[in-house]
Amino acid sequence: MRKMPAMDAVVSILIDEGVETVFGIPGAAILPLYQSLSKVSDRIQSVTARHEEGATHMADGWARITGRVGVAIGTSGPAGTNMVTGVYTAWADSIPMITITGQVPRSQLHREGFQAVDIVNIVKPVVKKSFLVMEPAQIPWVFREAFRIAREGRPGPVHIDLPLDVQKAEILYDPSIDQSLPVFRTPPNPAAIRRAVDLLLQARRPLILAGGGVITAKAENLLRQLAEYLQIPVSPTLMAWGVIPADHPLAVGTVGIQTHTRSANRVFLESDLVLAVGARFAERHTGDLAIYTRDRQFIQIDVDPGQIGRIIEPTLGIVSDAKLALGALLTEVRDRVSPQSPSDWVDRVQVLRDSYDRVMDIETVPIHPARVFKAINLSFGPDTVFTTAIGLYQIWSGQFQRVYRPRHYLVCGQAGPLGWEIPAAIGVKLARPQQEVVAVVGDYSFEFLVEEIAVAVQYRIPFVMVMLNNGYLGLIRQPSKYQYQMNYGVDISYDHNDGMGMDNVAMVEAMGGLGRRVTAPHELEPALAWARREAEAHRLPVLVEVFIQREADAAMGPALDQIREFGPVIDREPELLTPQKE
Repeated sequence: MRKMPAMDAVVSILIDEGVETVFGIPGAAILPLYQSLSKVSDRIQSVTARHEEGATHMADGWARITGRVGVAIGTSGPAGTNMVTGVYTAWADSIPMITITGQVPRSQLHREGFQAVDIVNIVKPVVKKSFLVMEPAQIPWVFREAFRIAREGRPGPVHIDLPLDVQKAEILYDPSIDQSLPVFRTPPNPAAIRRAVDLLLQARRPLILAGGGVITAKAENLLRQLAEYLQIPVSPTLMAWGVIPADHPLAVGTVGIQTHTRSANRVFLESDLVLAVGARFAERHTGDLAIYTRDRQFIQIDVDPGQIGRIIEPTLGIVSDAKLALGALLTEVRDRVSPQSPSDWVDRVQVLRDSYDRVMDIETVPIHPARVFKAINLSFGPDTVFTTAIGLYQIWSGQFQRVYRPRHYLVCGQAGPLGWEIPAAIGVKLARPQQEVVAVVGDYSFEFLVEEIAVAVQYRIPFVMVMLNNGYLGLIRQPSKYQYQMNYGVDISYDHNDGMGMDNVAMVEAMGGLGRRVTAPHELEPALAWARREAEAHRLPVLVEVFIQREADAAMGPALDQIREFGPVIDREPELLTPQKE
C-alpha cells in the first residue's frame, strides 16, 4: 500500500461520498486541504464564501435540496466559532452536514497558540459528534465515520478539527479498497404496526401529520399512498411542505399558532386521531398543549427514540425510519381492508378548506403582505424552490404560499437564524442549476448575510430575492406592541430610501446584482416577471424590494383556537357536515 498526502485521501473520500461542491473560506491552518481540493477542481467545486456562517448555510441549502451530506470548511479560531450558528441550524433541523476546520499544530494546542480554540468542545451541544484528529492514520476512518453518523438515524451535522501538522502528513491509504460505511435504517416493530392500523381503522376523524422526517427519509410517495388508500387527510408541518401538493384533495394545510392555515387548525381541533410521522411537536406548531392534545389520540413515529413522548404522551409510540414504517403500514392496511372511499370526514375537511381562508386580493397602497404572496403564487410555477428564514415575512409565507413538491420549500425551522435564506439559496441553485430558486427575505434578515450576494455574482449564480420591507424588526414589533404596549428598539427605518432605511436595491447593485423597487400592487407581477428574466439572462442575483404596510401584523395566538386575525378573512360557517363529536 502506497503513501499519499493525508488531505488527498480526504478529497478522495469526499468524491466517493457524493460531494460535488464544498463551501468555505481558505486560511493558513486549512491550506493543505485546499491544496488537495485544487487538484480535483473538475470533480469538486470549491465556493469561497464571504463569511463562515454563510458557508455553512450554503452547505445546508445544498444538503436540503439534494438529500446528501453538505460540506463547509473553515480555518482555525474565529472561523470555527463563526460556523457555530450554521452548525446549530443543521442540528436543529436534522440536516446532514460535515463542517471541517483547521487547527494549530498539535504542539501548540495547550500553549494558547494564535487562533487556537477548542472548537471540538464548543460545538458539542449542536453536533451528533465532533472529532479532533490527533493521528494522521485516523483521517480516512474519521471521515468515513463522519459521513455515516451524519446520515444515520436522525440526520445532523458532524464536525472534524484538523491540526495543521496532521494535515501535512502522509498516510498509507488505498482508495480502491475503501468504501462508504453502511447506514442502518431502523425497522418498525410489526406488533406496533398492527396496533397502529387498529387505531387508524377505528378512528372516525383521523389526520396524518407529516413532519420533516418524511422528506428526510424520502417517504413522501408512501405517505400519499397510505393517505389515499385510507382516505385520511394530511397536514404537513412547516418542515414538510410539499410532501403532499397544496391542491391535493386530501391536503389540509399547516397546523400551528404562527405559520398555519385557518382551515387546518379547524380540522385538527375536530380530529380524533393524529398519526404523526417524523414530527417533533415544536411549540410554534402546537401552541397550548392542553388544547392541542384534548379529545384526540396520537400515534407518534420517529427514528429518534428520544423524540417519542418528549412533548406529548402518545397513545402509541413507534421507533422507526419513516419510510420503513409507512411501507409497513401500507402493507398491513392492504392486507386488512380494501381501498376506502371518501367519508363524511373527508367531505367535511374539503368544506372547511373552502370556507375558512385569508383574503389575498387586497389592492391597497402601501402594499398589504398578502398581496405579495398572491403575486408569488401566480408568478412562480410548482417546480420553483423557495428559501426563507425567520420573521413576519416567513409567517406570512407560511400562511399564504402554496407548495406542490417536496424539497421545494426550504426553511430554517427550529433555529431560525436571520440571514439564512440568501446563502441557502446559493447552495440550492448550485445543486440544482436548472431549477428556479427564489429567496423570500425580510429587510432586517437581508442585512445579516447580505455580503453573500457577492458570491452569487462572482460565481454567476442566478436567483430571485423577493423582499418584504416594512422598516421594522417585524416579528418583535408585533408582540412588543400587543404584549408590552411599547415600540422600543424595533424600528430600523431612517430618512433614506423613502424613509425605509437602507437602500437595498443599491446594495445589491453595488455588488454587481440587479434590483427593482415596488410600491404599488399593480407593479408586483411585472416586477417578478422582470426579475425572472434578468436573473437567467445575466446569470445574476436579482432583488425585488416591496414596500409593504409598516404596521401590518400576522395572525398569531397562544393556541390553535385562539389565533388573533389581523386583516380580512373568508369566514363562511359551513351549512352542512357539522362535526360529529363522540
